[in-house]
Amino acid sequence: MTRDTIAPVRHRYACPIRWADLDLLGHVNNVRYVDYLQEARVDLLRAHRWSGSSDADATEDLVDAIIVSRHEVTYRAPLLFGPRPVLIECWVTELRVGSFTLAYELFHEDEAGERTVYLEASTVLAPYRFDIESPRRLTPEERAALEVYLEPVERERAKRVVVDRERAGHYPVQVRFSDVDVYRHVNNVVYFEYFQEARIRYFTELGYGAQAGRPLQIVVARCDVDYLAPILLRQDPYDCWSQVAHVGRTSLVIESEIADPSTGSGGTRDRALARARVVIVFIDPETQRPTEPPADYRERLTAALNRAC
Repeated sequence: MTRDTIAPVRHRYACPIRWADLDLLGHVNNVRYVDYLQEARVDLLRAHRWSGSSDADATEDLVDAIIVSRHEVTYRAPLLFGPRPVLIECWVTELRVGSFTLAYELFHEDEAGERTVYLEASTVLAPYRFDIESPRRLTPEERAALEVYLEPVERERAKRVVVDRERAGHYPVQVRFSDVDVYRHVNNVVYFEYFQEARIRYFTELGYGAQAGRPLQIVVARCDVDYLAPILLRQDPYDCWSQVAHVGRTSLVIESEIADPSTGSGGTRDRALARARVVIVFIDPETQRPTEPPADYRERLTAALNRAC
């Protein structure tokens, strides 16, 4: 049987859950899911290195020399701590000259094969030469290895995020040494953490002086992140700006941008490094169903939305 006649396959990875992955609600934190996806992705690329086949080293350079240009993550259900690892299937949905897109499904499966899906996601990746700080093309060997997992899907055009910094909330992003990889670039997973911290600060500022109402929880339903330029380890903080982009009956959309306030070598200042669009849903802690926020807080969200428009 030739490669052309082989049906597409999906790579499966069993990811252990750590106690430290949980949030205050006892659920796996939304940031940690992205870490799980990274583990599954690396495992897929390493599979060819250790497969023993003639193309065993086909994706070796992609394991360590690759950059993420976009994440699209949709959270379907809360994942709780337990002894069973969570399963992740990943496969290729698009192959281009200098990039490829992976899709993921994160789930548990019972004996009958029925799945409880916790997350669906996609990642756009590009091979990269860190020695000259430049993207490169996929090699024929890399393309052939990735084609085994190819299930073509047309990618939807992303919604453009435009943040008005004069009306947005501000959060200083201080990079920790543990945030960076061997190239001193902040790891793609940590960007989700930065946006989360900025979002929490923004919600706190919006809630100052609000009337105490019934207990309320918020969950992240979707998070899209575009990576525009690397964030590096340094002493000075970066800027993260967040704004309300939409207010629904039980949900809202927060758009954020991380920028470099310093002047770069090309004379540019306040250069955007990453942007995010996050859908938040308000949850009733008793019923665990979507609910409307208190009227006073909704007024504050609407006022913030009008300022950003």
